[in-house]
Amino acid sequence: MPLHSYTRCWLHIVWATIERRPLLPRPAAAKLSAHLHDYAKEKGIYMKINFVNADHTHVLIDLPAGKAMDEVVQLLKGESSHWVNENNLIPGKFGWQRGYGAFSVSHSGVDDVCGYIASQEEHHRKKSFTEELKQFVERYGLTWHEEENR
Repeated sequence: MPLHSYTRCWLHIVWATIERRPLLPRPAAAKLSAHLHDYAKEKGIYMKINFVNADHTHVLIDLPAGKAMDEVVQLLKGESSHWVNENNLIPGKFGWQRGYGAFSVSHSGVDDVCGYIASQEEHHRKKSFTEELKQFVERYGLTWHEEENR
């Protein structure tokens, strides 16, 4: 009888554009969103939902067995910035800022997180990305470092 690994490790991952500049206009963001989904699937990463804002991105993934969180984030960020530049989606050079936020999500909370990610445009009419990230950091019992988050 073969042994199987059964895993379910939901992660809400957030990362920003270089200097948190609003580099991605809506049409470019939509194209990048579709590409991120397709690329994740190609790499064996189940991406339940993503939303690419002008200055940051949210994804909800099920971390695959055998892949480290850093590896998955590097794959998504590295390949997507290369893809944006290769396809000339914006004028000039595009890049992501160093670092990311990754927050665990219980299986029972997946629908709520999907709703949150899907409503990003509405959400950011009231709160900036920096305010949003700070709230996540503090909600998860981490320490926000103002000087590192400018």
